[in-house]
Amino acid sequence: MKMINLNRNTVKANTYTERIVQFGEGNFLRAFADWMIHEMNKRANFDAGVVVVQPINQGLIKKLNGQDGLYTLYLNGIKDEKAISEHEIIDCVQRGINPYENHADYLAIAKNPDLRFMISNTTEAGIEYNPDDKLNNTPQSSFPGKLTALLFKRFQIFKGAADKGLILIPCELIDNNGGNLKRIILQYADNWKLGADFVEWINKYNIFCNTLVDRIVPGYPRDKIDTITSELGYKDNLVVEGEQFHLWVIEGPASLKEEIPAEICGLNVVFTDNLEPYRTRKVRILNGAHTSLVPVAYLYGIDKVRESTEDDVVGMFLKNTIFNEICPTLDFPEKELRQFSKDVLDRFRNPYLEHALMSISLNSTSKYKVRVLPSVLEFIKRKNKNPKLLLFSLAALIAFYRGERGQERFTIKDDQSAIDFFATQWAKRDTASVVEATLKNTDLWGIDLTQFEGLKEVVKNNLESIIINGMKETLETLVK
Repeated sequence: MKMINLNRNTVKANTYTERIVQFGEGNFLRAFADWMIHEMNKRANFDAGVVVVQPINQGLIKKLNGQDGLYTLYLNGIKDEKAISEHEIIDCVQRGINPYENHADYLAIAKNPDLRFMISNTTEAGIEYNPDDKLNNTPQSSFPGKLTALLFKRFQIFKGAADKGLILIPCELIDNNGGNLKRIILQYADNWKLGADFVEWINKYNIFCNTLVDRIVPGYPRDKIDTITSELGYKDNLVVEGEQFHLWVIEGPASLKEEIPAEICGLNVVFTDNLEPYRTRKVRILNGAHTSLVPVAYLYGIDKVRESTEDDVVGMFLKNTIFNEICPTLDFPEKELRQFSKDVLDRFRNPYLEHALMSISLNSTSKYKVRVLPSVLEFIKRKNKNPKLLLFSLAALIAFYRGERGQERFTIKDDQSAIDFFATQWAKRDTASVVEATLKNTDLWGIDLTQFEGLKEVVKNNLESIIINGMKETLETLVK
């Protein structure tokens, strides 16, 4: 039997008014933003169709147009306490444009009176200024350059009308993504001499939002696509997988809630005038728990995040670290902290996603500094005592950088300076000396950690126990 191809002729799909231009056609946006748009279309009559722009010369637009914008999304993970895998055809994408091949079609987006939103995910390097970009390029090489040209075209067509500005929601993983995008657009406006009226229109009638996005998206399930195709009964070249959990924090005016009906659909979208507490929460709890866990679990003899979370001893260490030592350092309603922490643990034990501890051990020293150390310092400040579990993870990290697990040797992946430092220290085979030198190393931590009363002794005692008694015995004693 011949397998049918996924498109609008072979399956029933909705058509929507094109209200969103989206830069980026990759897995993340399709499993994150487009899924939410799909949900809002279904549940709240959002009526938002997406025109996808390929931001670089090579991309998936040809494949996307070959399927009339349709693709299947699998969401796999813990939902309502159960492991669930569910799938659905997403139909909000109406068409795709490659501006490198169809530049006139790209600029024609500007004359659409219904256009209201811009969404982007063009990698961390996407929001950058390129001095070689000019207004008459077809197209500009940078994403902000392309966007500036589109906005200027729209400004010209609608003669600077107040109601034709856009809500711009970049999802690139950089701080102040909306602010930086606006800054670069204004830089182009200045260099290209687009005039004071255009600058005023950008400033007054376009809303640039900073965002925080959170959903693990493994992407195209290459290893099991044959099974999936058989299950679906049609061929889909753009199947994408994501976890159940999602969070989208959007910083902007209160009016956004009225235009984006996320809340009434039960989506985990937060509109706020201050993004930073949410960023801090994510970095400290999600990322901090990851980083605290890795050396402890790996030296315990475990290789995967899920196994770590489900293990009686390591799982207890992880849970207690989050709830007893990280959460008390955050200024957030307790109920929200507990829910977020519970979601994190559910994500860690997702049976559909296997995260190898070694793969996330990359650059562990800098990760500890950014993700864990602030919790350590805040705990000391608030409680006037040392956090025993977070400092245990620091001792485990120092032990991890020996590169030994029992009889097994393993390779450390970090900046060469960090690798060289620990190699030099461990060559001395003196734990007290290693601890002293490590804690005093301001290149690693930005601060001399020996200044905190009792901290050095806690780390030294833990490290000695790990080396002499092994991680298993030491950790079991700790969490009892």
